[in-house]
Amino acid sequence: MPNRPSARETFVFTTRNRRPPLDCFNALISFLYALLLGDCRSALETVGLDPQLGFLHTVRPGRASLALDLLEEFRAPICDRLAITLINREQLQAKDFDHRDGGSVLLNDAGRKTVIAAFQTRKQEEINHPLLQQNVYIGLLPQIQARLLARYLRNDIEAYVPYLQQ
Repeated sequence: MPNRPSARETFVFTTRNRRPPLDCFNALISFLYALLLGDCRSALETVGLDPQLGFLHTVRPGRASLALDLLEEFRAPICDRLAITLINREQLQAKDFDHRDGGSVLLNDAGRKTVIAAFQTRKQEEINHPLLQQNVYIGLLPQIQARLLARYLRNDIEAYVPYLQQ
């Protein structure tokens, strides 16, 4: 039986790269960010905000700048933490990625299935929201923060407090 590459060999991270990702770790976090971006975009639309008009990200046609702004609050506590968990638990391995011509690396069908299942499970975990001081599902964080942002923009509250994990 041939030796399979270790997680340390498979998930080497030297720098962030995207469009396309050039290694397994960047492919993983890019996919997780894309999943969460959809949740952020939906949350903003639900509260009546245009996900295209952001503050931090440059406004460009077809770019959900405000959704990307909201996503920034959740990269580390949701996506990056989940990526590291999947790697440490060896739930993802080299066989879950396809290396394409030109050097790009993408999750294959089996890898995407594993990541989506873990992402949905993570969203069902509860945390104590630091501002609300109550337990909420992680999956509701984009909706909560979108509501707070909408209230701030409509002058219903004095300040917008971004989500900061304790």
